[in-house]
Amino acid sequence: MISKFTFNNQYLFDELPEYEKHLLLEVMKSKKYRKHEAIFTDGTKPSGIYYLNDGKIKKYKVDNDGREQIIYIYTSGEFFGYSAILSNESYGDTTLTLENSIISFISEEDFWDILDKSPIFSRLLLKSLSHEFSVMANFIAILSYRTVRERAALSLLILHNKYGSLNDTEEVLISLSRIDLSNMVGTARETLTRILNDFKQEGLIHIEEKKIKLINFKQLVHIANLY
Repeated sequence: MISKFTFNNQYLFDELPEYEKHLLLEVMKSKKYRKHEAIFTDGTKPSGIYYLNDGKIKKYKVDNDGREQIIYIYTSGEFFGYSAILSNESYGDTTLTLENSIISFISEEDFWDILDKSPIFSRLLLKSLSHEFSVMANFIAILSYRTVRERAALSLLILHNKYGSLNDTEEVLISLSRIDLSNMVGTARETLTRILNDFKQEGLIHIEEKKIKLINFKQLVHIANLY
């Protein structure tokens, strides 16, 4: 059930034949970004697409009152920013690094050239866009009718799934600031802190040095109303 709310497109690169991978690697231009550095912002025109080599990025929108709503967290191995290119529109959101990151850029011209040469990459992008739309619709729905406690439990499960995809052999520790986590849940920071303390007292999570480890998955799934 958690897959309905988790967006991940690492398969875009992983499932490509070696020749198509080589085409992408040839045109990628890598750059180091510092923590809290914007990659692109809502309303600006795209000039290419991006690939996250290392790090974490948040994708978010800001409403008319200046409140931030985090939509996704991108992790290493994911492409982003391609929907604006494919639709020939401005970016509909903002992306910002959550930690020091290495990001590769593929120009619009190179991107279209690769799509012409690789029907497999084209099909995978369509698959990713469809999944992204579905996840977006599901996420918007839960913000509308679920309680803050339900949304907090679901957000923790989403992040555990997302962070766990990086390395299945190590324990998963969620390292996201309380401000960012509250913006993902869609609540005030003080409310989130109170709920996290409740979860800790109930033996659902463990918190150490601001990192969160999930303990009782079954109960969190129940609280998130994922049955």
